[in-house]
Amino acid sequence: MFKAETFVSSIKNLLSHPQIQHQQWRSIVKVRLKWVKNRSLDHVIDTETDLKAACLLKDAIKRSPTGFLTAKSFADWQKLLGLTVPVLRFLRRYPTLFEEFPHPRYANLPCFRLTGTALLLDSQEQSIHKAHENDTVERLSRVLMMMRSRTAPLQSLHSLKWDLGLPDNFEKVLIPKYPDHFSFVKAPTGFSTLRLARWREEFAVSALQRSNEGGEMGDEYRQFKRGQTTLAFPMNFPRGYGAQKKVRAWMEEFQKLPYISPYEDSRHIDPNSELMEKRAVGVLHEFLSLTIHKKTKRNYLRSLREELNIPHKFTRLFTRYPGIFYLSLKCKTTTVALKEGYRRGKLVNPHPLVRIRQKFYHVMRTGLLYRGKDANLIPREDVLLKDSENSVEDKEEDENVDDDEDEEYEEFGTGDESDEETSDAEDDFNKK
Repeated sequence: MFKAETFVSSIKNLLSHPQIQHQQWRSIVKVRLKWVKNRSLDHVIDTETDLKAACLLKDAIKRSPTGFLTAKSFADWQKLLGLTVPVLRFLRRYPTLFEEFPHPRYANLPCFRLTGTALLLDSQEQSIHKAHENDTVERLSRVLMMMRSRTAPLQSLHSLKWDLGLPDNFEKVLIPKYPDHFSFVKAPTGFSTLRLARWREEFAVSALQRSNEGGEMGDEYRQFKRGQTTLAFPMNFPRGYGAQKKVRAWMEEFQKLPYISPYEDSRHIDPNSELMEKRAVGVLHEFLSLTIHKKTKRNYLRSLREELNIPHKFTRLFTRYPGIFYLSLKCKTTTVALKEGYRRGKLVNPHPLVRIRQKFYHVMRTGLLYRGKDANLIPREDVLLKDSENSVEDKEEDENVDDDEDEEYEEFGTGDESDEETSDAEDDFNKK
């Protein structure tokens, strides 16, 4: 790990160089690119939408004082959960996770509680949260360190808790344990925010910098620390793009611009310059790198746009740099994924939380075979868990289509001005 002071000094010297100051204004010829649909990443987003909804419902049932939810209580949650079917129908799909029974007082009111299998999986998930708590604290610290005021609205963090791997009720079970890292403050608007208690230089190293510290890129990284060169973003272009001369020339010019760490102060950079655009790409790259599944909803990023100091119409960056990002329109929402985080539709370095979620998903899918049948026919908890472990371990490589073999070129409007479901609404759901 390098000394942060040396890095900061080298960046300041680099930016003060006349040639670099000129580069801030250098006009790079932009190439209009068509959006390319990636079926394997769309498949990931499609399946994980149901998985996320099931996990959020599991947490909501756990938070309930009665230990169950009534059909009336979740009647209006469909949009908040991102589902395309009513919540009641969704819960009945998965009897291996959610057990239906009549209300004690109102026989015609369906109720749902967690099955023994769901409780066992939740117990394993809590164990992972405890075992990797330091990693979670570091990840949340990095997020706050990228914010201009070192604070983030709690409602935005609630929406992001699945993506960032935060435990349910993290503001109660995690934050109070680390007063030297975080503190709660009231924003001038009256909303509660989470503030970084102390800047930690050891965290101020981006994923791109860490990936270049060793291996084949080691020499280039050592030169970068001395201010002699820049760092290049990994690029995985859709088929046919890399061979286009204009695209290749554009990306080469983009990669030659200085890399500005997302943890550096960007106020000295001209907001309309190419350098600021590359800095914004770096911020989005780092934020997605911090997520467990290397993806998040565009709307979640929009709620933090000003704090992250990225452009108002930042969605255009995702379509402008298809070698770095993939923008998906699946499940009636807009999701952005970091392409380098996936290979053949699977995460390259899955977090332990991802593995437990994969087990959860396998149990969900098994439940489809038993929906509408007698509960006594459902396999025992130990059988379901054993099958889920085998499924995660023995999943075949060719289950998903190769990223490069299933792409469709289409015209695409970024829709920067349109809004999806609001973060406020999702925050309300998380507190129910």
